[in-house]
Amino acid sequence: MALFAVEYVYDPARTSEMDPVRPLHRAHLGELHGRGVNVASGPWVGGRAGALILVHADSEEAALDVLAEDPFFVQGFVISRTARQWNPVIGEIA
Repeated sequence: MALFAVEYVYDPARTSEMDPVRPLHRAHLGELHGRGVNVASGPWVGGRAGALILVHADSEEAALDVLAEDPFFVQGFVISRTARQWNPVIGEIA
C-alpha cells in the first residue's frame, strides 16, 4: 500500500451547514484511523475552506473511494477532491 494525500475543498457557501454533520464526519475518519487507513487528517488553517487527509491505498482512485462514505462528501460539502501519492522520506511516517 502507498500513502496518498487527499485534499478536500469545501463549499464556502455551506460552512455553517457543516457543524451538525461534523461529529459524523470525525467519527467516520476516526473509524478509518482505527483500521489503519487514515494516517492523519485535519482542516486547513487560516480561512481556507478544506482539509488534508493522509490515507493508505493502492491507487489514487482507491484513496478517493475509501473516503466516498465520508458524511461531508455524501452531504455535498466537498466540492472537489484531489488524491496524490506521497512519499515521505523524513519524519515519523517515513
